[in-house]
Amino acid sequence: MPKPLHRGSRLVIASYNEGKVRELGELFAPLDINCLSAASLGLPEPDETGESFAENALIKAKAAAKGSGQLALSDDSGLEVAALGGEPGIHSARWGGPEKDFGQAMTRVNRELESSGAADRTANFTCALALAAPDGLAQVFEGKVFGTIVWPPRGARGFGYDPIFVPDGYTETFGEMDPKLKNQLSHRMRAFEQLMNALYVED
Repeated sequence: MPKPLHRGSRLVIASYNEGKVRELGELFAPLDINCLSAASLGLPEPDETGESFAENALIKAKAAAKGSGQLALSDDSGLEVAALGGEPGIHSARWGGPEKDFGQAMTRVNRELESSGAADRTANFTCALALAAPDGLAQVFEGKVFGTIVWPPRGARGFGYDPIFVPDGYTETFGEMDPKLKNQLSHRMRAFEQLMNALYVED
């Protein structure tokens, strides 16, 4: 895929998750890349039928690029808990039920860990970022951050499972952490750095 990103680019963020749209917008803002959400353009959400973060990210990015006629970026990410065999994984949002209630989802993670009897509380967040062009060309990049599950939830910053995840080397959860520090450490940043190294052209 040619390097399509540069200062002044317009980019559709193929997500209806306001937290993801906000975090991605903050990453691109210093580069003067204008981000629009799929929701603001009225684009429909495609069915996520993939079996991995990368597959689902590609599905969403390609659909948004085709629907908008613009470059589109999709994020598919989630929490993988070692003692639960990597669950909830690609089903992270679904663990919150039809309303995608992450309070409910975090409670389920804790309940299933307690039911398993496992002492292991290690986990990781994975993020797959896919960039797609209207002609169908696309590329995907994946980042991970490792840490530990804690209970009860701590902090009201971030979104999703952030209040129960403490990254390795730190004592605060992502829900307690200053957003700027979280952005530096996160799985999303690690995928973003790969994407920019591959697809961004310095003016």
